[in-house]
Order: sequence, then C-alpha cells, then structure tokens
Amino acid sequence: MSVLVSVLAEAVDHPMELPFPPIVFGLIAAVIFTALAFVTWSYRNVANRHPQKSAKYAATHDVHGHADRTGADH
Repeated sequence: MSVLVSVLAEAVDHPMELPFPPIVFGLIAAVIFTALAFVTWSYRNVANRHPQKSAKYAATHDVHGHADRTGADH
C-alpha cells in the first residue's frame, strides 16, 4: 500500500507536461476534420455521374420508393 501511495505522491508532485502547446492539438484536429470534409465533398453527386444506370433504375423502380404514402394500398 505504501508503494502505491508514494507513486501517486510522485505523480502529483510532477505534473505531466504536454509535448507541445495546447493550440497545436486544436490545429491538428482542424486539419484532420478539413481532410475528412474534403473526402466527403469529393463524393458529391456521384449517382448522377452514370446517367445510363440511373435511367435504368428509374425505369424499373417506383420514382418515390413508395406506392402510396397514405397507406391505402396495404
């Protein structure tokens, strides 16, 4: 028990220092989120890049995905 207390006392006496200033952590997070946003943005309008596939799908499926939203067809 005394070893645990002495280890904890040492940890309290010498707080751990950050490897670099706190603003750098925010900058790293901003760069990561910007990169992820770019990846997300790059996939915009992908479905419309293949008009022959979307025309074939529209011809074989209901346009809205539901026969009737009122539920009268059930």
